[in-house]
Amino acid sequence: MIVPRVVALLVLLSACSTPDDRVTATASAPPPDPAFVELERRFDAQVGVYAVDTGSNREVSYRADQRFAFASTFKALAAGLVLKAHEGGLDRVFRYSPAEIVDHSPVASGKTGLTVLETCDAAVRYSDNTAGNLLLRDLGGPKGFTAALRDLGDETTRSNRTEPTLNDTSPGDFRDTSTPRALATTLRTLLTTDRLPDTPKSILLDLLHRNTTGDKTIRAGTPEGWTVGDKTGTAAYGTRTDIAVVTPPGRAPILLAVLTTHTNKDASSDDALVAEAIRMALEHFS
Repeated sequence: MIVPRVVALLVLLSACSTPDDRVTATASAPPPDPAFVELERRFDAQVGVYAVDTGSNREVSYRADQRFAFASTFKALAAGLVLKAHEGGLDRVFRYSPAEIVDHSPVASGKTGLTVLETCDAAVRYSDNTAGNLLLRDLGGPKGFTAALRDLGDETTRSNRTEPTLNDTSPGDFRDTSTPRALATTLRTLLTTDRLPDTPKSILLDLLHRNTTGDKTIRAGTPEGWTVGDKTGTAAYGTRTDIAVVTPPGRAPILLAVLTTHTNKDASSDDALVAEAIRMALEHFS
C-alpha cells in the first residue's frame, strides 16, 4: 500500500515535469565551486555534485560532468525499469541458485527466489547485491540495462559488470560509471515524467523513502523536516555515492547526486564527506 505522503509527493513531482518529458535546466544558482574546492582539500578527496530544484530548475553543480563509479546507486534506476516491465506481475518470482548468491545479500541469502517486488525492495532499501544482479539479469544484463538507460535519454551512464565486481573501480576506468548530472537527471526522468507509469513510480518513490542505508549520508546532510528518499553506493578507492530526491516542506522536490572518491586505493569511504557535500548543495536552495 502506498502511503499518502508518497501520493502527495508524486503530485508535486508530476507538476514539475516538462511537457515533452525531456528534463531541462534553465537557471543556475551562484557557482559554489570555492566551497567545494575547500571541501575536497579538507577530505583529500574528489567530489562531484549536481542538484536541481524541480520547481525553479535552479542548479548547483561541481564536477557535475566528471565520471565516477556509480556503485550501488544503479539499483534505484534498475528497480524503476524492472517495476515498469512487470507492472502487472509484481508477484512473479525470480529464481536463483546458491551459486548466484554474492557478498552482501542480507535478503537473498538462504532463499532460492524473490518476487519482483521483493527483489526491488531488497536492492533499493538494503542494497542487496544478489537482488541487484537479479534486476540486471531481468533487464538483459549490463548491456540491456545500458540500452534501457539510453532509451530514457541517458547517454552517459554505462553498465559493464555485475555485483560485486562492478565496485572494483580505479582511476581512469570508465566501466560502471556515470556523472552526477546524468544520475540525478535520470532519477528525475523516472520520478517526474510519464516514462514510468504511476504505479511503478509510486513504488519506487516509496522504496527510496524507506531506504535503510542513507542515515549517515543524505539524511545527515538534509535539514530537519525535509522528506528524503535515496540510494547509496560504496566502491573501491573510498568511493561513496548517493542519489536522492529531497523535498522541502511546501516546495517542489530537489533531485541530486553526490559522488565522491579518493586517489588512494586503500582509502576508506567517508559518509561525513557525502553528508557535508549534500548539506552545502542544499543550502543554495534554502
